[in-house]
Amino acid sequence: MSLADRLAKAQQRDRISEVRARVQERLVESLGPRLYDATLSDTELEGLVHQRLRELLDDEEGPLSAQEKLLIVRQIGDSVLGLGPLEPFVRDPEVTEIMVNNWDTIYVERAGKLYWTGTKFHDDQQLRRTIDKIVGKVGRRVDEASPYVDARLPDGSRVNAVIPPLSIDGPALTIRKFAADPYQADDLIEFGTMTSPVAQFLEACVRGRINVLVAGGTGAGKTTTLNVISSFIPDDERILTIEDAAELKLQQPHVIRLESRPPNIEGKGQITIRDLVRNSLRMRPDRIVVGEVRGAEALDMLQAMNTGHDGSVSTIHCNSPRDALSRLETITMMAGMELSNRAIREQIASAIQLIVYQQRLKDGTRRFTHVTEVAGMEGEVITLQDIFLFDFSAGIDEEGRFKGRLKSTGLRPKFLDKLAERGVYVEPELFALESREV
Repeated sequence: MSLADRLAKAQQRDRISEVRARVQERLVESLGPRLYDATLSDTELEGLVHQRLRELLDDEEGPLSAQEKLLIVRQIGDSVLGLGPLEPFVRDPEVTEIMVNNWDTIYVERAGKLYWTGTKFHDDQQLRRTIDKIVGKVGRRVDEASPYVDARLPDGSRVNAVIPPLSIDGPALTIRKFAADPYQADDLIEFGTMTSPVAQFLEACVRGRINVLVAGGTGAGKTTTLNVISSFIPDDERILTIEDAAELKLQQPHVIRLESRPPNIEGKGQITIRDLVRNSLRMRPDRIVVGEVRGAEALDMLQAMNTGHDGSVSTIHCNSPRDALSRLETITMMAGMELSNRAIREQIASAIQLIVYQQRLKDGTRRFTHVTEVAGMEGEVITLQDIFLFDFSAGIDEEGRFKGRLKSTGLRPKFLDKLAERGVYVEPELFALESREV
C-alpha cells in the first residue's frame, strides 16, 4: 500500500470517528431517558436506536457511503446497546476470555492462548460506563466504597471489574465467557479434556450419589466440568445451585438457582454463600451444587454431605488433589468452630469421595490430570488413591501440544460396593491398565 493510500485511509478513519462521536452525542440528547426505559424490550429499544441513528446520519452534511453508514450504526449500536468495542469479542464463539487492562489495552483468549486485539475504548469514561451497565443489570454496584465487583452478563458469562483506587492505571475488566449451548461430556471427550472411560465412571459416580469435588487453578475449566458432571444428575431429583454469580446452566427441569448478595451502600443486607448453604438445607434438596467453596461455608457443606445430602458437587481452587484437601481443611477453620485438625480431616474424609483435578496446560488445552479417590484415614492423614492419571511422559509434539492422555492406574475405587448397593454397576474394564482409549 502506497503512502498516499495509507494517508487516505487514515483520513477516512478520522472522518468516520468524528461523525460517530457527533451522531452518538446527538442520539443520547434526543432519546435521553428512553435509553433506560425498563418498559421497552431489548428488541424495541434496538429498533428505536437504529431508526434514530439512520435519521441522524441522513442529516449529516458530508457524504457518507452506505458501507460507512452501516459501520457507524453498528459501532454506535454496540456502544449504546451493548459493550462498545468488546461487543464483537462477546459475539465471537472462539473467544473464551476478554481482558481489559485499561481503556486502550484489550486482550482476548482463544484456544487457551492470549492475543492482543489492538482494539480500545475512547477513554476511561466509556470503559467505566460499560462496567456500570454490566453490574447495574444484575443489581450490583461498583464505586469508591466498593471498588471491585463480581457480576455476570445475561448469557451467564462471568464478569470481574476493578476500578481506582485499587486499579492504578484505570478501570480493569475481565469477562470469562461460557458457551451459549453448554458443553456435554462428548464435547470434553472430543477436546481431549477427559476420556470415554472417565466419562462413564463419573456418570456412574453421580448416579450413585458419590460426593465429587472439582479442583484446579484459575481458568482450568472447573465451572465447565461442574456443568458437565451436574448433567448426569437424574431429571427426577430436586437440585439447588448456590453461587456468587450465577453461571451454571443445568438442563434438568427441577432446579432452583441461588445467588449471594453483597452489602448495600450502607454496608447492610449481605447474604453470603454460607447463609445460602444453611438455608438450602431447609428447602428439601436432593442435590446441592455449590459453584465454589472458598470460605466458612466449607464446614456447612461438609456437614450437609455427611448428613444425608449425598451426591453433592462443588469446586475449589488448588494446585493438586492433596492440596485440595489441605485448602479445604484451612477454609473450614474459617468457620470459627473449635474443632481439632483430626476432627476436620475426619469430616473431609467422610464427606468427599472423589476429586477431579484439572489443569490448563502450557499448550492452552484443559485436561483432567487426576481422578482421585479419597480412600479414608490412616492415623492423622487422609489417604488418596489415583484412579486415572494423565500421562505426561508421552512428551509433546512438533507444535508444542502434549501427546499424553488420561490413563487408568489399574486401581479400583473402594466405593464400588457402595455404588452397587445403590443399583449402579461399573464395568471392571474401565479400570484395566489396557483401557486407554481416548
